[in-house]
Amino acid sequence: MYSVIAETRRAQPEDAGRIADVHASSWQNAYAGIVPHGALARMINRRGRDWWATAIRKSTIILVIEVDDTIAGYATLGPNRVSTFPLEGEIYEIYVQPEYQGIGIGTRLFSDARSELKRRGYKGTAVWVLADNGPAISFYENAGGRAIAKGSEHFDQKRLDKIAYAWD
Repeated sequence: MYSVIAETRRAQPEDAGRIADVHASSWQNAYAGIVPHGALARMINRRGRDWWATAIRKSTIILVIEVDDTIAGYATLGPNRVSTFPLEGEIYEIYVQPEYQGIGIGTRLFSDARSELKRRGYKGTAVWVLADNGPAISFYENAGGRAIAKGSEHFDQKRLDKIAYAWD
């Protein structure tokens, strides 16, 4: 049996370009056909190497997961942004390169992100997901998440519903 060795760590400034690459390919994979093309392209393009380097320098909590010195995914996390939720932590983003999906990398990164929130004293975790993103919904439900709220976002003129999942 083949086992993938993956290590999760805090992102460093020199990771910025590789995180930007993961961001671009994973967002294209996740949202093409869901988010309008122009809006998706703008969202990807504004998060290049310089954006990620600035985020890392500003102490944004960004975790990366490496497989054989390749950044296979990243997660951003911190305090929950919805004051009415009874949860203190939130994973703002978690993305894995398409070629690393389905082998446990996302599960490991998600677990490590939740552990980092707990280590920082946050009780509970929330994650938002677009309602049309079936693979992400399956991932969060398989991870034991329960839907606790609904919302929506507009991308150009298209309204997309989203769901918040929670873990205590």
